[in-house]
Formats: sequence, C-alpha cells, structure tokens
Amino acid sequence: MKKINLVLLTFILVATTGIAQTKKSKFNINDYALFGDKFKVGNVLTKAAMLNKYKTLKKGDTITVQFVSTIKEVCKKKGCWMKMELAGDDQSFVRFKDYGFFVPLNADNSQAIVYGKAFVDVVSVDELKHYAKDGGKTAAEIAKITQPEITYSFTANGVYIKK
Repeated sequence: MKKINLVLLTFILVATTGIAQTKKSKFNINDYALFGDKFKVGNVLTKAAMLNKYKTLKKGDTITVQFVSTIKEVCKKKGCWMKMELAGDDQSFVRFKDYGFFVPLNADNSQAIVYGKAFVDVVSVDELKHYAKDGGKTAAEIAKITQPEITYSFTANGVYIKK
C-alpha cells in the first residue's frame, strides 16, 4: 500500500510540476495580423521596460528585442514607418527591415508587438522634415523643425498588429 501511495504521489508531483512550467503567452496571436516575418512571441517587453533598455544604449549599440505598445502614428503615404509609445512622452521610431513590408495606414492607436533591432539614432533636420511631411504635418509645423533629434529607433523584422 505504501508503494502505491508513493508512486501515486510521485506521479502527481511530476504532473503538476510539468503543468506549472508550461507558460502560456498572454498574447493570442490569432487576435493579431502579421506584417513582415513571422516570429515566435516571447519575452515581450512593456513600453516602460523598452524605454529602460533604450536608456542603456549608446549610438552604435543594437539589441534584438520584442516589445508591445500602442502605435501613435503611421506614415500616411505608404505605411513605411510608425511611431510607438514608450513610457512618459517618449516614442520609438519604427522602420521595416529592407523596406520589405508596410503596415496599414489606419493602424494608429492599435496595439502592436514588434520584433527586431533597437538602437539610438541621430536624425538630420532634412530627414525629420521628410517624416513630418509623410506624417501629414502642416507647412508651419514642418518649418519649426530646426535641430537634429536623438531618437529611439527600431528596425522591425516583423510586426503583429491587433485586429
């Protein structure tokens, strides 16, 4: 009888340990549309954690990560870039690897998970004006751009956008 109880107890412990180690993603990929390369969603950083990662980077550094946030703005001409919310008033400027895919022009305010390389960049005045024009800014708003800007940049291999 003791052997049966011991075997039963061992079986229960092994079974519950296996269940406890099975981590379920909090993202149901079926609720998302894929753009670019398919990737396995895992170790997804929050927008606050992503901002902390950016703050540790120097120009020339890159890290490969995934993070989830809200899309604040999309290029209104082609969907060839987007700005994603970070903690506070900060944003990440996301472009797509090798200009190989675009996101929907109406993806503003959608939740997205991006996978790719994060880095710090210095964007020239001409480039900032170009992005402002693509973003639908007025001539007066574009004229106010007079200084290069240090940006939190991201080159995405793939993007999941919540449907």
